[in-house]
Amino acid sequence: MIVLETIAVALSMYSALPMPQFPWNERNMRYAMAAFPLVGLLCGAAVLVWDWVCAQAGFGPVLTGAGLALAPVIVTGGIHLDGFCDTCDALASHAGRERKLEILKDSHCGAFAVIGAASYLIFLTAVCSELSGARVQALAVGFVLSRALSGFAVTTFPCAKDSGLARTFSSMAARRQSRVLLALEAAAAAAGMIALGGLWAVLAALAMLAIYYGTSKRIFGGITGDLAGWFLQWCELLMALALLLTERLGGI
Repeated sequence: MIVLETIAVALSMYSALPMPQFPWNERNMRYAMAAFPLVGLLCGAAVLVWDWVCAQAGFGPVLTGAGLALAPVIVTGGIHLDGFCDTCDALASHAGRERKLEILKDSHCGAFAVIGAASYLIFLTAVCSELSGARVQALAVGFVLSRALSGFAVTTFPCAKDSGLARTFSSMAARRQSRVLLALEAAAAAAGMIALGGLWAVLAALAMLAIYYGTSKRIFGGITGDLAGWFLQWCELLMALALLLTERLGGI
């Protein structure tokens, strides 16, 4: 029962799927981060289903790419894209650390958030429209890797604030055990991607994790839920781009 509650907590928080609601407590939050990559499985499944539908219906690359880019947004309800937008506003403010953290909490959407989201989705659609075959499959597995790395960061990296979503999941997690589980999940996803020709995509994801750590610590003093969304979106874009470059350069 506790396993199902833990999975329900993770899916209800990080996906738009209807889930039974349970009160968050020490028991079902201990391994919620370790269940986070399950959302990636759902995103990957949605991507593969859309790719199959497009192939059967004879849809062109633009419509196919748009669906590949938007399928994870539909599955997650846009929670990570929302964090990406808030972080775009904060980074573009060129204000001090405390002001940047205030901008992250602000529910209003600024001009830089709109510009950032539009640019991101257009470019991601263009990249996805060029992917095919095993590269799409590797992209689907990549949603598991990005979330395993994000969960690992939440249980490892310092938090910028004493409150907020990242702090809640971090403080209530069984950190050592969760880190082990998340590392194993990341390794399994990485192995799957490499088998599908996604070695450079895995390296891109790890590079983005390092950038995430450095940027969050240097500019914000640690991670937040919004920064976690910013990381996920960049991680998935860079993985898709790496897969495209691998395909075009002959599988290097």
